[in-house]
Amino acid sequence: MQIEEARRLLAERLGGGPGPPSPESARAVTARLAQPDTLGPLVRRLSAGDLDLAECTRLSYRHVLGFDKLLLLAGAPRFMLRVHFWHGRAGGTPEDIHNHRCAIASAVVRGRVRMECYETAANGVPATAYRETIDGPGGAWRLRRVGEARLRLLCTEQYGPGRSYGLAAHTLHRVVSEEPTVTLFLETAPQRSVTDVYVRNGPAADDNSATGSRSATQGSPTNSGDDRSGGALRAGGAERADPPPKTPLSPAVYLAELASLAGSLGY
Repeated sequence: MQIEEARRLLAERLGGGPGPPSPESARAVTARLAQPDTLGPLVRRLSAGDLDLAECTRLSYRHVLGFDKLLLLAGAPRFMLRVHFWHGRAGGTPEDIHNHRCAIASAVVRGRVRMECYETAANGVPATAYRETIDGPGGAWRLRRVGEARLRLLCTEQYGPGRSYGLAAHTLHRVVSEEPTVTLFLETAPQRSVTDVYVRNGPAADDNSATGSRSATQGSPTNSGDDRSGGALRAGGAERADPPPKTPLSPAVYLAELASLAGSLGY
């Protein structure tokens, strides 16, 4: 696929109206772009230098959770299309439960992830709530403790190659990757300037047994249809420091990872 063709597809499928795109429309276009015969040619063209390399690498970095975020197409404020390279259990810290500033979608290209969705509930497990802000595109994260909460695990779902999901901005969730994994990740137009982050208080426990959760069976991880380990909320209710500053990936690393992905897709 040509770069401009991918941009047009995103613009058409996400719409240009005043309201945010639906999680399903975001999921559908991400799934289309993640197909090997679409994504392969696209990342090969990008790895060959058919892009604004300085801008792409400025907004590509090793996430504090241990995966690499590579910007493919910048279309702010309507969309940002990225590839996430997960390095498996040894790659970084498990995710906290969180939501997003916008509707998001993700499609698994290689490997496997587990999605867990949550809701606040009086009978849930105790957690500390934080409000996260960011200092502009490519800026630093800031965390502010806002109080205590209780969260209940709603459902879990496994996603392998060819599967995708979409989430509304306020959906609380956590993604667990325990093996090397590549996902195509779409951010849509921002709906707010903050996100919510929850950190479990006390020892880790198995949420599946503690909260009576149910396993999802549909393509979307929540029964409503809609960036942390082993079925449990993250331990530690103490004050959480701001994450370390983002460090952009070097052009060499960025291009090498794109070329590796293109090769694995047969391009």
